[in-house]
Amino acid sequence: MHNQNCFALSQTQELLSSNLSHFTILHTMATLKTLLSSAQPPAKAEHSVLTMSDDQIMNTIYATHIHGDEKFDVDSLFAVTENILQRATHLVDNVVLGTKTQLEHLDEKVPKASFNPPSCTLKALSCEMSCKAPGEEIAHKTTLSILNKLAHYSWDAKAVLTLAAFALDYGDFWMLADLHSSDQLAKSVGILKRVPVVLKRPGLQKYGKAIVELNNLIKATLEVIESVFELEKLTVYDTKDVPALAGAMDRIPVDVYWAIITVVACTTQMCCITGDEGKKQELSPFAQKINVLLNVLRRTIKLAHEQIDVIEAYRKLKKIFQTPSEVMEVFKALIFHKDAEPSLIDGSTNKLVSIDVLKKKDVLFFISSLDITIEEISILKPVYDGISKKDQHKIVWIPIVEHWTDELRKKFEVLRSKMPWYTVQYFSPVVGIKFIKEEWNFKNKPIVVVINPRGKVEHPNALHIIKVWGIKAFPFTREAEGVLATKEDVMEDIMVGVNQKLPVVIKDDRYIFFYGGKDNEWVQQFTKKATALANDPAIKEARIYIELVLVGKNEKGQDDVGILGRFWDKMESFFFSKTEKKTEPDAVTREIQKLLSYKNESGWVVLSKGSKVIFTGHGTTVMKVVDEFDKWKGYVREIGYEIIFKQYHDKVIEVNRPCSRVDIPLGVGKVPEHMHCPHCPRVMETYISFKCCHVDGALNSLH
Repeated sequence: MHNQNCFALSQTQELLSSNLSHFTILHTMATLKTLLSSAQPPAKAEHSVLTMSDDQIMNTIYATHIHGDEKFDVDSLFAVTENILQRATHLVDNVVLGTKTQLEHLDEKVPKASFNPPSCTLKALSCEMSCKAPGEEIAHKTTLSILNKLAHYSWDAKAVLTLAAFALDYGDFWMLADLHSSDQLAKSVGILKRVPVVLKRPGLQKYGKAIVELNNLIKATLEVIESVFELEKLTVYDTKDVPALAGAMDRIPVDVYWAIITVVACTTQMCCITGDEGKKQELSPFAQKINVLLNVLRRTIKLAHEQIDVIEAYRKLKKIFQTPSEVMEVFKALIFHKDAEPSLIDGSTNKLVSIDVLKKKDVLFFISSLDITIEEISILKPVYDGISKKDQHKIVWIPIVEHWTDELRKKFEVLRSKMPWYTVQYFSPVVGIKFIKEEWNFKNKPIVVVINPRGKVEHPNALHIIKVWGIKAFPFTREAEGVLATKEDVMEDIMVGVNQKLPVVIKDDRYIFFYGGKDNEWVQQFTKKATALANDPAIKEARIYIELVLVGKNEKGQDDVGILGRFWDKMESFFFSKTEKKTEPDAVTREIQKLLSYKNESGWVVLSKGSKVIFTGHGTTVMKVVDEFDKWKGYVREIGYEIIFKQYHDKVIEVNRPCSRVDIPLGVGKVPEHMHCPHCPRVMETYISFKCCHVDGALNSLH
């Protein structure tokens, strides 16, 4: 090109000095301009390859990929490539840095005996990469050329083939370097490979830093490709089960692009070093890219394996619960990773104990997050006191924490100190978290799973029956719940512990109005009118005794959200305990369902005789019945108080029947698929709502 330019200039000078026509001169000048412009270096790309976005790279490389069925033993090729590069890179460290790695101690991966290496493809790729001028644009074009050559291969195979082609030359060079002093053939071949240029002292001094940089980048690139390889193998798992794989799998083509372009750049740098022509391929930008990429891949793979452990634990636990297993083994599989040393803290002594204490025992797994209140813990204390008299039943608290922090550990210690029973102290994610959530319907609200000595679940959540009946629900099995569920006299059990300072004394021969509501004026009016009804001569003459219990007031007559919260919590627990059964709800269950639909209303009423629920009603309709007492009091002696009260109330609600609504918190366990209206035969519509009461504790049970 230089000679062409000189020739053009000399011709121009001659033309200008001659008498040729003006047109001829202009034509010659245009030719000169063309020659000179072609001699200029190419214009720099508007966007650097190294600053291209993932989308830009994907758009560029995706056209090079064809979903073909080019098959070969990529696992064996990668095994051999890894063997070569591990030994070669360690050898470089020994030669250049003076390290003392014993190469014979390196692990050697064994390819399949039937492995047939794709030699021609590797040679073609080696030729494609060799003797290229330095520069990121050239590296980019070479990478696209390689991708086109490997169009029919999978993305991980493209990366492995390119790395193997590099390893063929890199390993060959450093093998000759290792043998050149002891083997004449190696020495002669090494001369042709320019090994002495690098190994002699001037060469090592001149290129030592560049060789180390190149060697480190090869190690990182090898790990990137190994990570891509591993991700491809994890595609046997569904991304629904292993969400970490979702984005990572989409990124694999881009990751492969960066791995290949880095290998191309490393090949160019190796050629520059052995060529000893003063040229250099800048590797630091590629190193930055590869190291960022490697960190992302490491985190992704770590997270993916954690999620896979959860899936495998879930499958294992499902299998365990399908066949009889000792409860201690069930517990171990539910909580601990394989390498963990399982143990418990005995809350009564604060000492670590072996999980052998659970052997052949009935175990109540108290499962919760750390967002539990002291009141929720106190629910189990009477149960603990009751079962401690014998040694057959044990309680174990299993705290569910996704990511432990120092603050959460402190909170754990505070909560643990309030529990006299056993506690799992294991500051890693619980292995069986997926099983606990999906099979036992844990949604961050406390549950109590009862398991017998043979590892069989006797109750998936006995907390509901414990809240209502306490130690009376012993041994907290489905059978025990079935017996309790037939009882109609539930008000005494529900009211126990609701107002601890002013307990309700329930007598079997007395009617009781339990009432409350959001509207204080309604509460005052109902108190006044119901008291008048209770003291009416017609009621007295009929020897009917009526008491009033206002729910939600403390001993000073002040509103107490704690009392109200406990009342509704126990009502909900009773209802959920009954609705978990597939049978049709009985009369008491329907009345409690009605009551739950009124709890956000201005007023509500439960009428019971002793502890037996007679009926429940909305404040407005019950107030009308009480208001119109004069219209029906004549029937009290003839028909009976509770019957005439209900009949008259039924007439009232025919005119004014409010909508029925039941709020079921997601954390209570298994939510019924459908629910019949307690007032009519229709199936209730399902809605989703969100709520915050801005407080912790009892108010969280209010809606």
